[in-house]
Amino acid sequence: MSETSARIKQNVKNRIDPDALRAQQCGTTDPVGTPNNPSHKLLTVANVITFCRLFLTIAFLVVFVQRTNRYLALSFYVIAAVTDFLDGQVARRTQTVSWLGKIMDPLMDRILLFTGVLGLILTGELPVWIACFVIGRDLYLFVGGLLLQRYRRRPVDVVYVGKVATALLMTGFSLMLLGLPRVGGLGLVSASWLPGLNATPSCLGIFVVYLGVVCSAITALVYTHKFFFFKRQAVAAGHQIDREF
Repeated sequence: MSETSARIKQNVKNRIDPDALRAQQCGTTDPVGTPNNPSHKLLTVANVITFCRLFLTIAFLVVFVQRTNRYLALSFYVIAAVTDFLDGQVARRTQTVSWLGKIMDPLMDRILLFTGVLGLILTGELPVWIACFVIGRDLYLFVGGLLLQRYRRRPVDVVYVGKVATALLMTGFSLMLLGLPRVGGLGLVSASWLPGLNATPSCLGIFVVYLGVVCSAITALVYTHKFFFFKRQAVAAGHQIDREF
């Protein structure tokens, strides 16, 4: 009788809380709102912070392109960049991790990078190849994410080196947007498309951007390895099911 009552109570709870029902269906025992069991809530403090970052990014691009006030535009960009960790920390500490947040957080990183890159290209301060690399890498990861959905429904968690790459690129772009400090070229190469490494004086931020590019390349390799790992797991599980039948 007690077992029947417990089952009835669980069914009632699942009807009231759809996230609990999904957690039960997925076989996870983690509380709803944790990284391993995100909720489907839309209106959370962490998500509001994420969308505030989006509005700040749009404001930066408008002000920067109009060349009305370079430092005001930079302040918008820096605030959006330094609060990158805030939404994730709030979500984890308040146990309000959501699927929307897990999708929007890395997406906002990309949007912020794209707007900074676009502004610097329009002013001729950033080599085009760096922009092509950053955009190309993100397109590569985006397509890889779509392909991964064939084998794994849950998005791959953001890796640490990816966060480092994002932080370096944001820091480097922020310094380049500021335009200070300027340093002499190292004269290591003669290529015109490597400012700072050649003899041309450049903003110190370009060297931070180079480090970010290296970490971005490593990130792409890590995600590629994860893709093939999850693919092998899915294929192996499929073969096992076939053998059981």
